[in-house]
Amino acid sequence: MTLPSHIPLAVATRNAHIERVHWGSVAVVDADGVLLAYAGDPQAFVFSRSTLKPFQALAFVRDGGPEHFGFTDEELALTCASHGGEQVHVDAVTSMLAKINVAEPDLRCGVHIPNYYNENNLPPRGSFFDQRHHNCSGKHAGFLGYCCMHGYAHAQYLERDHELQRQISRNVSRLSGESESDLWVGIDGCSAPNFGMPLSSLALMWARLATGKSPDGASTEAALNRIYAAMAAHPMMVSGTGRCDLALAQASNGNWVAKVGADGLHTIGVRDTGIGVAVKIADGDFSAVYATSLAVLGQLGLPLQTEGTALARWADPVLRNVRGMEVGRLKSTAQLTWV
Repeated sequence: MTLPSHIPLAVATRNAHIERVHWGSVAVVDADGVLLAYAGDPQAFVFSRSTLKPFQALAFVRDGGPEHFGFTDEELALTCASHGGEQVHVDAVTSMLAKINVAEPDLRCGVHIPNYYNENNLPPRGSFFDQRHHNCSGKHAGFLGYCCMHGYAHAQYLERDHELQRQISRNVSRLSGESESDLWVGIDGCSAPNFGMPLSSLALMWARLATGKSPDGASTEAALNRIYAAMAAHPMMVSGTGRCDLALAQASNGNWVAKVGADGLHTIGVRDTGIGVAVKIADGDFSAVYATSLAVLGQLGLPLQTEGTALARWADPVLRNVRGMEVGRLKSTAQLTWV
């Protein structure tokens, strides 16, 4: 096992003293796979987590799944989501399952408290949650749709050797430029197979999502464009209330889409410049992830207003205690090196 050569990307201070340092790496790649800029180790192997979701939906979209089942664009966006489990998300998953003619127990993602809730926003007393509230339930609904459309057994749709998962593996290999044998295979939090790869290869996938370019030709390119358009038009379905990815998408007017992944990953595909950005914070701290992503977007010259906008809370944020007192600040120290 080779340790990545991460560097400090964000620093938290308290009373003007450094309290913690967040190490990580950044890769900026174009749709041809050319590394344009980086910080730290752009070849660091990362487990792609939920940043892979648009590409896990690709097989379903390319084979005409949304049209076959009459999915709306909002429902298509939800197949790529780490959603908040809000009512709009649960209602959409319920609709998707009905259109596929399956039920909530057919999902295999498990149950957790919706991401919409936190220590400052507790669920109402007596709340009941099922698998539809899981942040990955839209992705799993798409998985079930693919199986039902092709007549594949759906009870085993998460098995590594299921045709669905084999097709996803082939798609990820082609779009990332990595051979299937070089992809690091693991099981994600929602029990689905997922893949690890160099950070730059993950950035390449997001550049191809943003541009619609693919080595697989016209059908894949059309599907990538369809997925991008749905994510850009319906960022609330991809994310949720009060989330950074929602604010980023709304700030771009459709020019980029962003997707967070567990354990400190963030990916952004920018349409007009044709680039993909992948950020990894080694300790998984999301305040450091978002501060770094915003700093990187600024260095890339993208028009991004943070002060006085919904993005202000993530751009080098003030740190406060539970009484609201200012006790420190988190600041990105990321500096891109141009190739």
